[in-house]
Amino acid sequence: MNPPETSIQAEIIRSLGVSADFDVAAELALRTRFLADTLLHAGRRSLVLGISGGVDSLVAGLLAQRAVKQVRQQGHEASFIAVRLPYGVQADEADAAQCLQVIEPDVSLTVDIRPAADAIHSALQASGLGLGSASEEDFLLGNVKARQRMIVQYAVAGARAGLVIGTDHAAEALMGFFTKFGDGAADVVPLSGLNKRRVRALGQAMGAPDALVFKTPTADLESLQPLKPDEAAFGVSYAQIDDFLEGRPVDAAAAAIMVAAFRQTAHKRALPQGPGNF
Repeated sequence: MNPPETSIQAEIIRSLGVSADFDVAAELALRTRFLADTLLHAGRRSLVLGISGGVDSLVAGLLAQRAVKQVRQQGHEASFIAVRLPYGVQADEADAAQCLQVIEPDVSLTVDIRPAADAIHSALQASGLGLGSASEEDFLLGNVKARQRMIVQYAVAGARAGLVIGTDHAAEALMGFFTKFGDGAADVVPLSGLNKRRVRALGQAMGAPDALVFKTPTADLESLQPLKPDEAAFGVSYAQIDDFLEGRPVDAAAAAIMVAAFRQTAHKRALPQGPGNF
């Protein structure tokens, strides 16, 4: 990259909180303690997380289970509630089931979001709004699914005095690859500041099987393209994103894609704006 792009790279790294140094044991301790302390200080009794079958929710779930064990060792009530949120039948359901086996959550719930998401979809169609082409409509429904999942998680948290865990990390934040007020909504984000490579390293350190840790990442929101790889949507690879966030040299074309994505999705990482802070 040329010097101006390098400066932009450094600015993005700082804004996303990515550290130059990474020690697995220290990060595990820090992020587990963060969850435990936040739960205690908030006066809540549970951590709630949707388990998708991907490495992000797997690692966040393992951290959450460790955290509630710490809280219980201190003499307080605490539990980790894992929530499966399929849209009907999930294509990678076996992976999600395996994630639950690895995490061993205190409580496991399953809520099918398809009836609620489809009801919203049908109501929008009946309104006469017009949802665009088949692919555009499918993309819109994908965001409805993501927001419906967060509705369920907050309902569970409300019923069990809980905090909702989000799985956002620096790689997704860089690309703006999350649904605003969907999977981007949460009370705590224990993977914040990590790139994908480092998330995977935490998973390996906690004993997660490589088949799950290195599974091809997918948001799996689009019905017309089930299990569509994240990288197909990005136009760059996670390896390139990880290198960028670690301050390494990156191909100029890939860097341009990442910088453009970061700028175009700034609104997704910010609080709602008013006239005074525009």
